[in-house]
Amino acid sequence: MADITRFRLVSHLRANPTTHVRHLRNGKLAHEGPGQAFWFRALNSSLSEVPIDDREQPLLFHGRTADFQDVAVQASVTYRVTDPELAASRLDFGIDPDTGLWRSTPLEQIGGLLTELAQQTALDLLARMTLTQALSEGLTAVRQAVGTGLRADGRLSGLGIGVEDVRVVALRAERDVEKALQTPARESVQQAADKATYERRAMAVERERSIAENELQNQIELARREEQLVNQRGQNERMRATEAAAAGQIETEAAAGRQRALSQAEADAKRVLGAAEADAKRALGAAEAATEQAILEAYGQLDAATVLALAIKQTGLPEIGSLNLTPDLITPLMAKLVAQ
Repeated sequence: MADITRFRLVSHLRANPTTHVRHLRNGKLAHEGPGQAFWFRALNSSLSEVPIDDREQPLLFHGRTADFQDVAVQASVTYRVTDPELAASRLDFGIDPDTGLWRSTPLEQIGGLLTELAQQTALDLLARMTLTQALSEGLTAVRQAVGTGLRADGRLSGLGIGVEDVRVVALRAERDVEKALQTPARESVQQAADKATYERRAMAVERERSIAENELQNQIELARREEQLVNQRGQNERMRATEAAAAGQIETEAAAGRQRALSQAEADAKRVLGAAEADAKRALGAAEAATEQAILEAYGQLDAATVLALAIKQTGLPEIGSLNLTPDLITPLMAKLVAQ
């Protein structure tokens, strides 16, 4: 929309670079072109503003296929005004000199024309296609047919309008029909999913079986190794017992040898000691005999009274309470004393 500033009797217009402005003063062309800026008087001026930028026209319509099925088409057409002067002469792009607003709705007219032309081309194409073909090939076919039909249409070229691009966003059947058509594919996908599920379960079962077999093999191997360990421990115990018995036998034999040696030594010692004791006893007996012999010989040289006195001395006398002296005892003693 152009910016118009009013100063009493004159006004100033400033247009955007994407709009083509046409100024007629008293029926004669005064200014024309995109992005114009000029002064004018509202009383003798006629202004037109034609947009020259790309515009989008959304399309939504229903069609019928060759097998009498309803389909909905959603598309979009990109267009622009290629000849602003021609478009301004064919459509009312006039603007109010005070506000700068269009006096009519030219863009709606262009949009309605594009919708009708695109719809007619698409309906003609869909009428020759079955529903299955329309749903599987319709997007590309409708886009190409609508683009070709709009570019070749003389009414658009006669208005100075060029079609830049056509896009078909969606082409869908009724909900129930679409659901019915999707059922085989959905069933196929479900079957594939079920197959994958079954295969996954089978694989899981196989893996579980492999795991169980591995665990069983591990248990068997552990049992076998435990048996080997028990056997080895038994062999070790038997070997230890054998070694202990052999060591005990050796120790017993050594103790017996030591005992025999000790007994032999004790016997030898006893024999030597007995011999020594016998020799000592023999020597002592000889000495005692010699002593007795000497004593006897000495006693043989003594008289009876001396011998008696010595015998009394050696044997000792008991305590004498009273002593009786007879003449038989005193006489020899007195004689001996006198003799001395």
